[in-house]
Amino acid sequence: MNESFDQRLLEELYEIISDSKVEMFEKFSTMRTRHLTIVLENIFQEHNASAVLRSCESFGIQDLHVIEKDNKYKVQRDIARGAGRWVDMTNYTSETPTQDCIQALKAKGYKIVATTPHKNDYTIDTLPIDEPIALVFGTEQAGISPEIIEMADEFVMIPMYGFTESFNVSVSAAISMHVLRSRLEKSDLDWKLSPEEQLQLKLKWCEKIIPRGQLVVPEIRKRLFEKD
Repeated sequence: MNESFDQRLLEELYEIISDSKVEMFEKFSTMRTRHLTIVLENIFQEHNASAVLRSCESFGIQDLHVIEKDNKYKVQRDIARGAGRWVDMTNYTSETPTQDCIQALKAKGYKIVATTPHKNDYTIDTLPIDEPIALVFGTEQAGISPEIIEMADEFVMIPMYGFTESFNVSVSAAISMHVLRSRLEKSDLDWKLSPEEQLQLKLKWCEKIIPRGQLVVPEIRKRLFEKD
C-alpha cells in the first residue's frame, strides 16, 4: 500500500478515536526517534525494567530491545504507566539472544555502545551521536556481559562524584536518555522519524487503543481497498 492509501486509512481511524487522542498522536509522533535505541540485557528486577520502559516513552525513544537470558522481562503496570502501548519492544529469547540482538541492530546501522563504569572511552556528554546509537545496559549486579563487551563498538560512562560504584540501572538509563535526547535536540542531525515512519506509527497507535483494533483496522483497510 502507498502512503496516500495509509493516510486515508488514518483519517478513517481518526473518526473513531477522540479528538484529544488525535491531537496527541499528531504531536508526539513528530517527537519520536529511532536514532537512539535502548537495549536491556537480562534485567531481573521488574521495577527497573518497567521504569526503563517508561523512560523510553517519556523521552520519545521509540524502540526498546530486551535480551532475555536467565530472566524473563516482566512489566509492572503501576510503574510503566501504560508506556508499553506507545513503545515498540522487541524481545530476544533464543538460545543466543545477545548475539541475535546485537547482530540485528548492527544490520540496521546501529553503533553498539555499552554502558559501564569500568571503561571510560567516552562520557555520556562526549559520546559521538552522528550515527544511530544502541545503548546497552546490563544486569543490576554484574553489569554488561562479556559478550556485549566483545561486540560493542564503543563504551560510555556517566560521571559520578560519590563513593557509590554505579547508578541503579533505571537511573543510568534515564540520565543517559535525557542527556542524549538534549544533545540530539541541539544538533542539526536528521534524528526524527520520517513522515512515512510517523504515519505507520500513528496507525499502530490507533490499532492499540481502538476496541478490538486488530479486527477493526484490517476491516477498514479492506473496505478502502475495495473502493479503489
